Order: sequence, then C-alpha cells, then structure tokens
Amino acid sequence: MITVSPNAKEYLDNLMTVQQAAPETFVRVGVKSGGCSGLEYKLDFDTVQKDGDQIFEDKGIKVVVDMKSLLYLYGTELDYSGGLNGKGLTFNNPNASRTCSCGESFAV
Repeated sequence: MITVSPNAKEYLDNLMTVQQAAPETFVRVGVKSGGCSGLEYKLDFDTVQKDGDQIFEDKGIKVVVDMKSLLYLYGTELDYSGGLNGKGLTFNNPNASRTCSCGESFAV
C-alpha cells in the first residue's frame, strides 16, 4: 500500500486545481534506474491506467503504481515539505537502505 500524508493531500489537491486536472486524474508513482543511489522516483499526473497497475486510494487521492515499482515502494508514504531546506513532495520509503541527500533517489 502507498499512503498520502495530510500535507501531501493538501498540496496535490491544490496542484490539481491550479492545473485544472480532469476529474479522473490520479497520481502515478514509479521507480526507474538512475540517480546517485541507483534508483530514482518518478511522479506524475495521469488519466490512463495500464495493465498490471496497482491502485491505492488514501485521503481521497488516487495513487497508481506499476507492479515492478510496487516491489520497491510498498509501504511508502508520499509526504510534502514546505520548509526552507527543501520544498516539495518527498517519499518516506521503508524499503530504502540509503537515499541521496536530495531525496530523489534511493537504494534497496
């Protein structure tokens, strides 16, 4: 399961409103090779589900993950930080054995 923090929900709701996203829009989360730690997070809005997608809904936010990425992301919380040291969506991933300092890549 992938969860969404209250801060991330508020941020995503606002972003979808500003971008005038269609009602069927969801958050697609994935993993690809790259980044300083070996694996890199992918995050985007989407409206098309693909075969094998796993669908989660938390706090009214629909999150869709492909099956391969789910192996790395299971149990992850999508969060939002608006602090001075960094602003944006972050991943609290219990499967990551290490992360880079920017938080955009990880290793298992």
